[in-house]
Formats: sequence, C-alpha cells, structure tokens
Amino acid sequence: MQKNLITIFGEGHGLDSKSVDFLTKALAKSNLPGFDYLEFKQALTSLSAMNMDESTAVKSAFATAKTMGLTKTKLVDTARHYKKILDKEKEQFSSAMENQVSKKIDGKKKEVTKLKKQIEAHQAKIKELEGQIKKYQTTIDNADAEIQDSKNRIEETRDNFEHTHQSILNQIEKDIENFNKYL
Repeated sequence: MQKNLITIFGEGHGLDSKSVDFLTKALAKSNLPGFDYLEFKQALTSLSAMNMDESTAVKSAFATAKTMGLTKTKLVDTARHYKKILDKEKEQFSSAMENQVSKKIDGKKKEVTKLKKQIEAHQAKIKELEGQIKKYQTTIDNADAEIQDSKNRIEETRDNFEHTHQSILNQIEKDIENFNKYL
C-alpha cells in the first residue's frame, strides 16, 4: 500500500523523498479497512493518468466507489481522518525538530558562549602574567645598575672607613712616638 501512496502523493510533485516516505508510511499504517479516501485517491490517480479531466475523473472514480459502499460523507470523513494522521505526524516532527534544535544548535551555542568566557578569562590571565613579566623584566633590567651603584657605595664606604681607620691609627701611632720621644 505504501508504494502506491508514494506514487499518489509524492511522484511528480517535486517533494522531498524522505518526507514523502515518512508520511506515506504513517498513512499506510493508519489505513482504515475497506474502500475509503486512500483507495479512492488511488482510483482517481489511475483515471488522471489516462488524461481524463479532473471533474470526469472524480465523478467516474466515485461512481465505481459507490458500488463498494463508499458515500460522499464517508469519503470526506476518511479524508479528514488521514489529515489528522498527517497533523499528528507534523506535531511529532515539530517536537523532534525542537529537540534537535535544542541539542545541536542551542547546545552548541551554549558551548561557544562557555568557550568564549574561558578565552576571555585566559586572556585576562595572560595579560596579568604579561604585566608580571614586564615588572620582573624591569627589575632585572635595573638590577645591573642597582648592583653597580650598591657596589660603588659599598666600596666607597669601605674606602672611607679604611682611610679613616688608617688616619686614626696614624694619629695614635704619632702620639705614641711623641710620647716616647717627649716623655
């Protein structure tokens, strides 16, 4: 039955074959017993293939269907039944699509947002580390001058001390000589 439904609803209409296959399977699975809209549609399609105008094809198919107990009310009611089946499939499809959007699009958007925040945090950390590196490099760059300055001051202090020490020692030595000489 499904293959016939694909021929009736899908071929020659330029429709997506996956969607036609899916929807015609749902119609075939929900096919009511007896001669109803689907069988009428098959008969109508066969008559239309003979290049019969639409009005004549509908009237001819209905005349044959009446012999099998089909009434206009049953034809319309069963057509509405199949519309409801298709509407139910659309609802399920929409729900599945929403899940896919949520899973594949919204989830990916959340992941991208999270990664952007991590990048920002890493960039801030890099900036902080670069600041520390710059500060340390300045300390290193100034260290040679500071070392030389400290070395010069220490040597000057040592030299001053040694000179002062020697000078005082010399004065005391001279005093001792004078004491020995004059006393």
